[in-house]
Amino acid sequence: MIDINRTIDDVDFQILNILQKKARIPNAEVARQVGMAPSAVLERIRKLEEKGIIEGYEVRLNPVPFGQGLAAFVQVEIDRKSGNGTLEKQLAEVPGVQEVHQVAGEDGYLLKIRAADPKQLGEVIRDKLLTISGVRSSRTQVVLNTVKETRRIEL
Repeated sequence: MIDINRTIDDVDFQILNILQKKARIPNAEVARQVGMAPSAVLERIRKLEEKGIIEGYEVRLNPVPFGQGLAAFVQVEIDRKSGNGTLEKQLAEVPGVQEVHQVAGEDGYLLKIRAADPKQLGEVIRDKLLTISGVRSSRTQVVLNTVKETRRIEL
């Protein structure tokens, strides 16, 4: 685990905050906002990437035009002996699965799945998810409205 306070300074935190708000911001604008030369800012960003603090840059797409307007969280219960990398890989490969989290409390995982509609979601769960060896059962909660969805880290 990275000891963030030993790894980066206040300027790095400023840069990270700026990039989290708008990853496509020109380097010169980041430099202007933090009061440094563009080359120095670019070097800092490269170091943050090398250290694994910045993992990548993504475009956030609206899921509706792509036929994935329905979101659901699915609690998957597994057989105790089945919690391994193969099962996790199979869960991650189920169509529409965006997130796979191993959770405490019960033997299982929490998945975020996107689908076009309830019918398609049901088909994915019945025909793909529940056919994976080691999956015992599932419980689904369909999202009615998303109030907040972000990957930003508060700094």
